[in-house]
Amino acid sequence: MAKSLTVYVCGQCGYETQKWLGKCPSCMNWNSLAEDIRMVGRDLQRQQDGSQSIPISEIAVETENRISSGNMELDRVLGGGVVPGSLILIGGDPGVGKSTLLLQTAQQIAAQGLTILYLSGEESLQQIKLRAERLSIDHERIFLLNEQSMESLENHINKINPNLVIVDSIQTVYVSGLSSIPGSVNQLRESTLRIAKLAKKSGRCFFLIGHVTKDGALAGPKVLEHMVDAVIYFEGEKNFSLRVLRSVKNRYGSTDEIGLLEMSGAGLTEVRDPSFAFLDNNNRQVSGIAVTPVYEGSRPFLTEIQALVTPAGPGYARRMASGVDQSRLALIVAVLEKRLGIHLAGYDIYLKVSGGVFLKDPAVDLGIAAAIVSSYYDRPLPIDAVFAGEISLSGLINKTSFLEIRLKEAERLGYKCAVISKHSRKLSEVPGIGLKSIDSIKDLTEAMEG
Repeated sequence: MAKSLTVYVCGQCGYETQKWLGKCPSCMNWNSLAEDIRMVGRDLQRQQDGSQSIPISEIAVETENRISSGNMELDRVLGGGVVPGSLILIGGDPGVGKSTLLLQTAQQIAAQGLTILYLSGEESLQQIKLRAERLSIDHERIFLLNEQSMESLENHINKINPNLVIVDSIQTVYVSGLSSIPGSVNQLRESTLRIAKLAKKSGRCFFLIGHVTKDGALAGPKVLEHMVDAVIYFEGEKNFSLRVLRSVKNRYGSTDEIGLLEMSGAGLTEVRDPSFAFLDNNNRQVSGIAVTPVYEGSRPFLTEIQALVTPAGPGYARRMASGVDQSRLALIVAVLEKRLGIHLAGYDIYLKVSGGVFLKDPAVDLGIAAAIVSSYYDRPLPIDAVFAGEISLSGLINKTSFLEIRLKEAERLGYKCAVISKHSRKLSEVPGIGLKSIDSIKDLTEAMEG
């Protein structure tokens, strides 16, 4: 016979305990534990499934026959396309365009002769049809289903036999045998486990949509990320048309790639030349703007770093950053004060990356410093110069990876000068662009002169 067991599960990190706690010991969030009742059998002995160990040398490797999504940027992030039997989680803020992206992907894959089942637990079939008409999507191989039960999903899969299944969103589906509500930790885990079993057993591809909560967690608990094959974040500001696909986990490809898309009235379109999307040459004649070459994934692009340094009012000076980590801004400001001798403690500093993209490349440090110094002295930077280099705490400029590729991109867009680290390895000839090598941040002011 089975008996019930009451446990308390954290809704943020999935931590479990047999008694209620006001504060989760794992993620330190308050009032995040919820009651969960489970049925446990008395006989805990598992039946043998007949599986056996096999030497790795005797395992045959099959060639991956990836399915193209029809979107070059999505294929780039996935590592070349969708692998059959894979489980892909796409997360992002509500309204960023996740449903639009997958609906367009369904149209492209259906055009290849494959069948798609689109399950929506949030919108009615009429609402999805209205979006499809706006995006000019109408294919007989795309089947829509308004359902939340996992058992019903399995029945429809057996009936339709689709090649690709889209679940929008994973927070809305539930397993009827569990007492917890849809979206809870237990429901998310059990639903994802069942979908993963279906994917591996049948070889079907599954796309799961997960919303990012106000605390930044994907689909509620982070435990969901460990159960899927790929996790892709769909980033973008509602006030900007640019959208970024960023992979944080991929069992079938690299996690360094990013995809760039642009939102319009007709849906999402690929950004073939990222540099033109991030540069705004109309504002180059003012101080506080520096251009830096960024290398993300397997391609370079140029972007603008905009800084504003202004005298602070009463109280503490403000430090605000958009597009880079705020602690990174504070570190660069501290190095400028110590090593360059400029006093920024009495100034408010605002930093912004054009286009709404978030940069993690350490080589943009020099561009940030140049923009801050330019705004501090109210002196525009040379219109044809780019800045690339990582700043150490000692004020030295470290060498930059993939520097030659970055400089070729800058030269392609008409830039004539590059301020780089003196410690960079010797470059092959990059025609049309001159180099200014500096050893430390103390040499930055001189290098900023045209």
